[in-house]
Amino acid sequence: MADQFPGLVPVRDSKRPERAVIAVGADAWSAFVASL
Repeated sequence: MADQFPGLVPVRDSKRPERAVIAVGADAWSAFVASL
């Protein structure tokens, strides 16, 4: 997915991998990680 949609970060629940993936903008993901 990431290769097909540059600028997006696919996120999934590792405990429930059968559920849908959420695509988050790379800038938003970077801001989220930086806030941790």
